[in-house]
Amino acid sequence: MSQPVSQLPQDFAALEAQITEQYPRLSRRLQQTARFMLDHPQEVAFATVAKLAEQAGVTPSTLIRFANSFGFKGFSDMQKLFRSRLVEELPNYTERIHAVRTATGETPSGAQLLWEFAEANREVLEQLPGRIDPRLLESALDILERAEAIHVMGTRRSFVAASYINYALNHIDKRSHLVSGLGGMHAEQIKSISPKDALLVVSFSPYAQETRDAADQAHERGVPLIAITDSSLSPLARVADVTLVVQEAEVKSFRGLTATLCLAQSMAIALGMRSDSAAESTRNASVNHDSAPASG
Repeated sequence: MSQPVSQLPQDFAALEAQITEQYPRLSRRLQQTARFMLDHPQEVAFATVAKLAEQAGVTPSTLIRFANSFGFKGFSDMQKLFRSRLVEELPNYTERIHAVRTATGETPSGAQLLWEFAEANREVLEQLPGRIDPRLLESALDILERAEAIHVMGTRRSFVAASYINYALNHIDKRSHLVSGLGGMHAEQIKSISPKDALLVVSFSPYAQETRDAADQAHERGVPLIAITDSSLSPLARVADVTLVVQEAEVKSFRGLTATLCLAQSMAIALGMRSDSAAESTRNASVNHDSAPASG
């Protein structure tokens, strides 16, 4: 029987706990599948359904039925939790590459990888506009437009996106500061943010602790907070005034930033358009005032 949606495991630890708890009630074939899944998490993270079924001694349909029994729509949805586990445990690219090669037995060429990454990023870009709520996007722009200064923070992989946002905002003449943490000064930089400013944070699972701490501090001090993250269940979403959820492409456990950078560029240009429109309105009002005939 499928799990209620509300009990759908959100990470590998939760899935492991559910499998262990339900194991005695599973059929013999699903018990065989469960043992293989928990004993070989690295292979499960990367191998195809056909290869895993062969290794586990079951049919591909059994693997799909196993995933369905825990509330997942398909095997790939469950497989993402195994991949996330390895991403968190193997942050080093060299270790992750070795894990992929060990699990798949493949060494793809540079051209093959280029095609895979390009195709995966094309798909997420096509889906991006439909996944971003226009009302939330406009609310985020409202906050940024009102802010006297915008402070942007992202660490590790997210630092690239945060750096670009800071660059783009400065090029539309919006005061922007990158919370870089240079010299271990994250906390001090956050303290300098005024409630009249805004903080924009970028963070994806497993959510850097520095970014989580900064968001919590900003929230406690009443600083308007925008979060660009990968889930509405992200710890950042609980404290942000506006949360924009972005799903990035993932190829062999390596996640991209294409969708995030596209969203960031769109936001910066939209903010620039607003600023230019407001300036034009001010100029027109001034011209009309100067050209108005003096009263007798």
